Amino acid sequence: MQVVSTNIAVPHDHSVRRYPTTGIDKHPAASINVSAPGPNYGDGSGVADDFVGDSDFHGGAHKAVYAYAREELDFWETEFGRPLRSGMFGENLTTSGVVLRDLLIGQQVRVGSALLEVSVPRTPCGTFAEWLGERGWVKTWADRGDCGAYFRVLEPGRITPGDALEFIGRPDHDVTMGMAFRAKLGDLELARHVVEVHCLPDIHHLPMAKRVEVADKHAKLRVSRGTSHSE
Repeated sequence: MQVVSTNIAVPHDHSVRRYPTTGIDKHPAASINVSAPGPNYGDGSGVADDFVGDSDFHGGAHKAVYAYAREELDFWETEFGRPLRSGMFGENLTTSGVVLRDLLIGQQVRVGSALLEVSVPRTPCGTFAEWLGERGWVKTWADRGDCGAYFRVLEPGRITPGDALEFIGRPDHDVTMGMAFRAKLGDLELARHVVEVHCLPDIHHLPMAKRVEVADKHAKLRVSRGTSHSE
C-alpha cells in the first residue's frame, strides 16, 4: 500500500459564475507538503500550493487532502477508452494497493512524515461531470460506489511518491467510507446506522440525522393512517 503520485491543482476557468476558476485538474508533483487548514469550507486546501475553486463545499479541515486509487483510474480508463493520468479525478494522493472505500471513518494513517485521518466522503458534482465530459457521469460514478477518501491532517508533513501507507489503530465502529458515501447519497438504512454511530463531523452528521428523522416521522404517519383506515 503506497502513494504512487502526489498532485497539485492547475487552476482552470469554469463556467459556474459563483466560482469562475476550478482546481479539479491536478498534476503530478515531486512531493507535497500537508498541514491542517482552518475548520471551515473555504479555509483552503491542506496541501501547500494547491488550489480550491469552490470554497462553499471544498477545503477546510475535513477536506484537507483527497486520495483516489490508481486501480480505480485504471478501471475508468477501460470504461472510457482513453488514458487517465494520476490527479485527473482531482486527487492530491493517487494510491495503490488499498481499497479506499473499505477504510473506516476515523482511521489514522501515517504517510511520509504526515499523520492523516479518514474523514468524509466526496460527493459527485457538476464540476466533476463537466471536467470529464462523460454523459450521466454523476450517477455512473455514484453507482460504482468508490468515492476515494478525504483526510484530515493531524500532523503536518511531507508526502512523496513511493511512501507507504501505515495504518494506526482501528476505530471502534464498522462504518466504512463506502458505507458513508452510500448513506450520504440516499441509502436510508445505512444513513440510520451512520447517524447512530455518529462518526462523521456535524456538518455531515446533522443533515443526515435530519433526513433520517423526517423519513421516520413519515413512516410512522403512514402506519398510523393505515391503522386508522383498518379500524
